[in-house]
Amino acid sequence: QHPDFKEQLHQQAFYLTKKQFLEEAWFLEAFEQWEAQHIKILGFNEIEKNKLNVNKGKVSIKVTSGLDWFNTDLQVSYDAQKASLRQLHKALKNGSKYVTLDDGTLGMLPAEWIKKMTAYFDAGEIVNDELHTPRINFTLVNNLYEKDMLSGEVQQQIKLYSNRLAGFKAIENTPLLPGLNAVLRQYQQQGLNWLNFLDEMGFGGCLADDMGLGKTIQVIAFILLLQQKHGHQTQLVVMPTSLIFNWQAELDKFAPTLKVLTIDGNNRVRNNHRFKDYDVVITSYGMMVSNIHFLKTFNFGYIFLDESQAIKNPDSQRYKAVRLLHSVNKIVLTGTPIENNTFDLYGQLSFACPGLLGNQQYFKDIYSQPIDKFGDTKRAQELQQKINPFILRRTKQQVATELPEKTEMVIYCEMGAEQRKVYDAYEKEFRNYLLHQPEEDLPRESMHVLQGLTKLRQICNSPALLKDTAFYGDAAAKIDVLVEQIESKYRHHKILVFSQFVGMLELIKKELAVKYIPYEMLTGKTKNRATVVGAFQNNDNIRVFLISLKAGGTGLNLTEADYVYLVDPWWNPAVENQAIDRCYRIGQDKHVMAVRLICPDTIEEKIMKLQAAKKELVSNLIKTDASILKQLTKKDLLALTM
Repeated sequence: QHPDFKEQLHQQAFYLTKKQFLEEAWFLEAFEQWEAQHIKILGFNEIEKNKLNVNKGKVSIKVTSGLDWFNTDLQVSYDAQKASLRQLHKALKNGSKYVTLDDGTLGMLPAEWIKKMTAYFDAGEIVNDELHTPRINFTLVNNLYEKDMLSGEVQQQIKLYSNRLAGFKAIENTPLLPGLNAVLRQYQQQGLNWLNFLDEMGFGGCLADDMGLGKTIQVIAFILLLQQKHGHQTQLVVMPTSLIFNWQAELDKFAPTLKVLTIDGNNRVRNNHRFKDYDVVITSYGMMVSNIHFLKTFNFGYIFLDESQAIKNPDSQRYKAVRLLHSVNKIVLTGTPIENNTFDLYGQLSFACPGLLGNQQYFKDIYSQPIDKFGDTKRAQELQQKINPFILRRTKQQVATELPEKTEMVIYCEMGAEQRKVYDAYEKEFRNYLLHQPEEDLPRESMHVLQGLTKLRQICNSPALLKDTAFYGDAAAKIDVLVEQIESKYRHHKILVFSQFVGMLELIKKELAVKYIPYEMLTGKTKNRATVVGAFQNNDNIRVFLISLKAGGTGLNLTEADYVYLVDPWWNPAVENQAIDRCYRIGQDKHVMAVRLICPDTIEEKIMKLQAAKKELVSNLIKTDASILKQLTKKDLLALTM
């Protein structure tokens, strides 16, 4: 019964070391066979520091239907002793082969149990010694458990969900809505149908249409539909502060019958007593966090999060606060569901579709790290399949054929001698720094590298932007070219000018004032965003709108403009496209021209080449400066300065 016994046949007793005795659960098999032969076993629990239970474990599993989940009754017993669900979860979480039983002894967990049970716990959560798996994970329940473990009701529900999702393309058309002051485009109607389909199933989702395709109007139509279907409910819409006036205007325009309460800096609400009197409550993420103490005690119909990438970090205050809110269902809205990497999906979908992606560590281990670090296409396909029914994304290319053509071009701005001298000096200094940095130290020095690259970009705009004590002159080829462009076009066109540097906008502003060209300006410090946007859109005298990329990247609808100038292009094409999309939106009836200003033979031109060479790096999943810098080699960085 043990290979080492063969060498001991000539002796009067057999012996094993403690390690040999316990490894591979050898004794469990041996004891079971000896007991079957009526051999009495003595002294097992007298072995020093031995708390192992002498019996093999038995598992009993039954899955029944709960309210919004499936209940798994998981019983693990070792003769008369049992393992609680929490002790079992603790053992699996710690990677242990032993589980603590009711009497304090340890039961051995066979390897095949460990794998299966880990999957059960990853799919659900423990509630009162039962394992609750959200219904949205019905396909996982079907795959994880044997058929005889599922109750008849559970089998019927899984069949129903599977059949409905299999007919996903045949979603019923919702009728015309009374109270909606708009005619939905075909794809917007399909979006409404999809939202209604999720409502019928009791699932949340993510509406991820491209910017400018009308996510707001689809949600407003859906709110009216919910009112028609379920009677009065109070819906909560949370958004960045910059979007509040957009939502107010759109609700007023498209659904004037809805009673709306705005919670913002001008209208501070101290309790939720009035919420039931309103159809829609709108607030910002900041105000939501500040007022979570009373928001969390109200039961909303739906919660809609606009620009939901705001909660992509599960450790953030915003994420923790929204998870405290209560509602029948939840929808998140974003034009960029993935900004940095695959893990961005977790925060947003764990809110909208609780349980769909498992717990945070599980999602990291199974999906985000294999996909982002190792390019695991199999895992990417698995994830795509899992989330596909719950994310609706349409691009302009797919649906907005009525939009006018958009043309993009580059204008090269040759530096003068004074500006070139400053640029070359800084470039040489930065290159020397890189040459003396070991390759392995660069990831740790990413902030210093970013500062160096930023200085070079600022000089491309104007040496006047440098914050050094010395003054390096204010020669600026780009300002000369831009003002010349504006002068030739502003009488017949409205123009947007984007820069990442507010200081650059200030320099441009001075030149426009000298030329008596009327303008408006929007930065992070602008308090009256609605007034400024309204002036540009509605006042024919205001021809130019200067916008900082950070303040104006989202939430602006500037269809009066048909020229967009990107003064200082950078890594992220998505951010640049968002800027262009301020005017290239539904409602635009003019041909849009997007112009990038580039200084030749500088970091800007080299970045464009590096973007082309590393197209996958700066698109798809990777979206931020920091994540891109971490993946650039010393050779790549030196190429920017040669």
